[in-house]
Amino acid sequence: MTPIKIVHAADLHLDSPLSGLERYEGAPVHRIRGATRAALVNLVDLALDEAASLVLLAGDLFDDDWKDYSTALYFRAQMRRLADAQVNVVWLRGNHDAASQLQKHLDLPETVFELPYKQADSKIFEQLGVVVHGQGFATRSVVDNLALSYPEPLSGMLNIGLLHTSVTGREGHAPYAPCVLSDLVNKGYDYWALGHVHLRTVGSFGPNRWWAYPGNLQGRSSKPAECGAKGALVVP
Repeated sequence: MTPIKIVHAADLHLDSPLSGLERYEGAPVHRIRGATRAALVNLVDLALDEAASLVLLAGDLFDDDWKDYSTALYFRAQMRRLADAQVNVVWLRGNHDAASQLQKHLDLPETVFELPYKQADSKIFEQLGVVVHGQGFATRSVVDNLALSYPEPLSGMLNIGLLHTSVTGREGHAPYAPCVLSDLVNKGYDYWALGHVHLRTVGSFGPNRWWAYPGNLQGRSSKPAECGAKGALVVP
């Protein structure tokens, strides 16, 4: 199998306001308000610089329904940059951009694939030897363990689970789609690309088998969970 690179990101919260700015006199408000867009550009730059074949977005691309269509247009423009470089993207919905929350239509390039939210499914990339399994959120508050219904791994492929979840419970984060690490281990995937937790956490459960929260791309407040390690991960 030809080695490939994958970029894993989550919790972009595009155009989300950074809370608490009013407490800081002289803060560069306009620059900070655009920080999530700048972070998205940096993510696409990273994928292109690394010659990635696949970008994984593990939920909460958006911060609830858009106030106007400029948010979608900006996201689409960045996805077009990836499409022009023949980089595929797989994404799913989290609690903030669940189907019940984000009801506007997304007109995205043909290389951008959304995993369904009604049931778990898989996106197979035969030419890459990769299959991505996942299920997005139908509603904002998902209390079921979605990981249990993910498809079985496909033999001879790199199996990735894409999931927006609170593994073993996480302080400061609502327990959406809760699961425990043994649920992930027992599924037999090679990599679990997780989202929801805004601090980077990376773990292993065997040789060449990993799970990871990359952390959100851009902090959303001055809370400790928003000021620690975060960003995208490059998975060789």
